Amino acid sequence: MEDAIQKADVLLEALEWIKRFQNRYVVMKLGGSTLDEFEKVKRFLADAVFMATVGMKPIIVHGGGKAISSAMNAAGIEPKFIQGRRFTDDKTLEIASHVLIEEICHSLVREIANLQAVAKPLHYRTTNSLQAKKLFLKNDAGIETSLGHVGQVTEVDVHLIDEVCKEGAIPIIPSIALDEKGNRLNVNADSTAASIAQRLSAEKLVFLSDVSGIYTNPSEPETLISHLNIARCRELISQGVISSGMLPKVEAAFDALKSGVKKVHIVDGRMPHSVLLEIYSDRGVGTEIVN
Repeated sequence: MEDAIQKADVLLEALEWIKRFQNRYVVMKLGGSTLDEFEKVKRFLADAVFMATVGMKPIIVHGGGKAISSAMNAAGIEPKFIQGRRFTDDKTLEIASHVLIEEICHSLVREIANLQAVAKPLHYRTTNSLQAKKLFLKNDAGIETSLGHVGQVTEVDVHLIDEVCKEGAIPIIPSIALDEKGNRLNVNADSTAASIAQRLSAEKLVFLSDVSGIYTNPSEPETLISHLNIARCRELISQGVISSGMLPKVEAAFDALKSGVKKVHIVDGRMPHSVLLEIYSDRGVGTEIVN
């Protein structure tokens, strides 16, 4: 009986948040090692289906860097990175397109169907939702360097995504965009998710990471920071606390927050139901960043 009462208390706690987030967008970026363990992906997708069922509008954006690197190694192509970004030549683009769309995106759509829900893949082979332009980086001498077929998102088809959500389906968007001439460009999934959240004025942008959030000392779990604002984040960056793989997520978070997104969350995608615990409970399990 005590267990049943505890479950009822959990439902009542969640009810307040469920009512608050009715008809609100939540953009979730899936990637990293989370994609390596499909049982964990299935649990995440079950959370997304729950969110859609109780009236929220979940949108899933995914990358697949590890799977792309693995496929390139199998093809005898050595991955090349410039300032932390993958250089994408013709062969790499073909591999990235196949992995992101034919393997990852469609497997997510199939799994949501197995959960008795509907997902719609939005990409250049179905209905494209992302337009981009080529991205150039400046080297130490200030000279622009090409990354090949790499781009940054310039336009998002907000109407298309909204219509899919209104149909009760969950949009699944891989990090491949088209330029104005219809050429494919490989885009960063973190910044793509942020761009979509900005255009939709989303309630939340969620990054599923390999860690539970931002720590003052990653080796000490009790130092997890549950709440941060932009100013404090900048201090932690200058101190070197926020660095390496977490830095692009935090920088994408800044852009999203400045453009109207209410909150950005970083949670451990490997933890069962981490997204639900972060969004629908009084005390979350990751790090939330506000403006």
